Amino acid sequence: MGAPRPMNKKQVAERLARGLDLSYADLRGVELSGMSFDGADLSHAKLASCNLARSTFRNANLFGTSLWQTDLKDCCFDGANLEEADLDMADLEGATFHQATIRKAIFPRGRVELMEIEKSVRTGQRVTMNRNRK
Repeated sequence: MGAPRPMNKKQVAERLARGLDLSYADLRGVELSGMSFDGADLSHAKLASCNLARSTFRNANLFGTSLWQTDLKDCCFDGANLEEADLDMADLEGATFHQATIRKAIFPRGRVELMEIEKSVRTGQRVTMNRNRK
């Protein structure tokens, strides 16, 4: 008996609609673009290599969540808890972090300046990534 298969987009949407948390969920590589995770508990979830472009995470708990190498273009993390989250290698182009908590979060080194993220936390300005570096 192998490991359980990750949930699909429909199953994730159903869990969210029922108000169930997704903490510790393994959703690696799942197509979840355009979804609303507003207010959801995704603490310690594995979302590496997902497509989450245009998704919203307003006031969501992403403490310790792995978002490694994830497509996060145009995502909204306003008010989210991203403490200790791993966003290394993620595409954050156009994402916003207004009033998000980012303590000990890992961001794509060399592709986005920490000052850029901090400015988004203060002002809600969209993040611009450095496309010349990988």
